[in-house]
Amino acid sequence: MAGETNQLRVRLVTPERTLFEHTVQSVEVPSKSGYMEVLYGHAPLLAELGAGDVTLLGGPGGDERYNVSWGFVEVLPDRVTILASDALKPSEIDVKRAEKQLDHGLELWKQAGESEEAYDEALRVIAEAEAKIASTSQR
Repeated sequence: MAGETNQLRVRLVTPERTLFEHTVQSVEVPSKSGYMEVLYGHAPLLAELGAGDVTLLGGPGGDERYNVSWGFVEVLPDRVTILASDALKPSEIDVKRAEKQLDHGLELWKQAGESEEAYDEALRVIAEAEAKIASTSQR
């Protein structure tokens, strides 16, 4: 189709639902090692998602954002599949719940002691809560 050249087919899914399945100009994804932007023709890769916002640019409804929490992203030259354990539009985020989650993460961090596993879990909870709160402030 004319007009869809050099566009990426992006699919964002969780175990419960498909949130997005359209072509876009580019997508920004929060990987465990930081944000990465994917354009048409990107080299294939598989990466672990972190907590943060997936930003879809140039889609049929304009630019869109979804807050994701953990999962994987598969990049092929003409398509991107994002498998997130959880994903929400910023308007769907319960800020008070995210703030309670942040408090819980900080409490876990204080109680972690010498346990590396407990410390890692606390940081995961904190990162997820902070990403949700940040997502709502960008509405």
